[in-house]
Amino acid sequence: MAEDRHRVYVTDLPTERIEFPDGFVWGTAACAHQVEGGNWNNDWWAWEHDPRSPCTEVSGDCCDHYHRYEEDFALLASFGHNAHRFGIEWARIEPEPGEFSNAALDHYARVLDSLHANGLTPFATLHHFSSPRWLAAQGGWASDDVVDHFRRYADVVSRRLGDRIPFVCTINEPHIVAIIGYQGTAFPPGAGDKTLYPKVTHNFIGAHAAALDAFKQHQPDAQVGLVLATSHYEPVDETSQEVRDRIHYRTVGVYHQALRDGMIRGVGDEVEIPGLAGASDFVGVNYYSRTRIDVSAPANTADVPADAEITQMGYEVVPDCFVPVLHEAAGATGLPVYVTENGIGTDDDKQRVRYIATHLAAVRQAMDEGTDVRGYLYWSSMDNFEWAFGYARTFGLIAVDRETFVRTPKPSAHYFGEIAKTNAVDPQTTASYL
Repeated sequence: MAEDRHRVYVTDLPTERIEFPDGFVWGTAACAHQVEGGNWNNDWWAWEHDPRSPCTEVSGDCCDHYHRYEEDFALLASFGHNAHRFGIEWARIEPEPGEFSNAALDHYARVLDSLHANGLTPFATLHHFSSPRWLAAQGGWASDDVVDHFRRYADVVSRRLGDRIPFVCTINEPHIVAIIGYQGTAFPPGAGDKTLYPKVTHNFIGAHAAALDAFKQHQPDAQVGLVLATSHYEPVDETSQEVRDRIHYRTVGVYHQALRDGMIRGVGDEVEIPGLAGASDFVGVNYYSRTRIDVSAPANTADVPADAEITQMGYEVVPDCFVPVLHEAAGATGLPVYVTENGIGTDDDKQRVRYIATHLAAVRQAMDEGTDVRGYLYWSSMDNFEWAFGYARTFGLIAVDRETFVRTPKPSAHYFGEIAKTNAVDPQTTASYL
């Protein structure tokens, strides 16, 4: 980075011990394509190798987690975690339409068994940005048949693996794909076609409902939810309020409405999703920062304040904004909340310690104010492939050698482990890591 502003600390650390209720979920999150390696049969692998994409490097072997998951889970368990969110790669399970790989299903069965053996409750994500190449060739999430395809995939996973999966995250951050990949050009397929956004959004919501139905048919006790990227949208002035509301609705509000009412009213034609209203068991919240909306700024987004603490991603560090995000997620959906991602890209591990402490203080505040938050999964377990940014953005609690794949826990891994083991954020413990 040209400037080292991400080392400037402007947030206050908690000064009192913060305790969490018994049974609170503690762990980390990861994504199949970002850690497994060798996912050559999906659209992201193709996108990384496409000269027109903005990717700085290819994913390649990633962290070789596909072969080293037992080592990784044992390490996470040693820190005192009781859960882990991982991804199932659709392109491995269904390499061609209607053709399912028993070997891949058996692999993920072993992954799930290893999680259970290490005392880590699995949160399995069915779709985390990447899709099979055959689906992309048919139009991807803008195709007429994608909901049926996703239902078929979810049905197979629920029948073959569902007895091992207590928590199902159907789709991760659907609006990112709809807006950045179809309306925009930064994610595959790089369509750059604003007219595709409504259909893709409808398809994602329909696919969540289809996967929910499949799991409830075969595994009625499974807890099934949708994971949303939830920036705090904040107008810089009154004139920007209307634009703020529109952007908020297109990115997160439409999904809140669908989970609550089973209806989509503000994106294209009004659509009812049968069986969706009130059927989900939780909503996953991924939070990193706020977005300041300015009607006079390019793309209606104001620059990060000059004196802000920022991260490698250029995100402003604002733990206070986590509180209203959690309140809204629960209030707008009527569902309990799991923090399915929250973390920081930084090469300064002390900044990571501060980030964890201040954001967990925000989680506890939201809980004290009445929001039902049941767990916190830090993003991410290890440094991994950060999409178009490649390996330069380091979110992990664990460093991974790019040549040998040797795992080296950072001090923040041990710090977060102390929180998980004690079910509390202790100021003295925090100070000892700073």
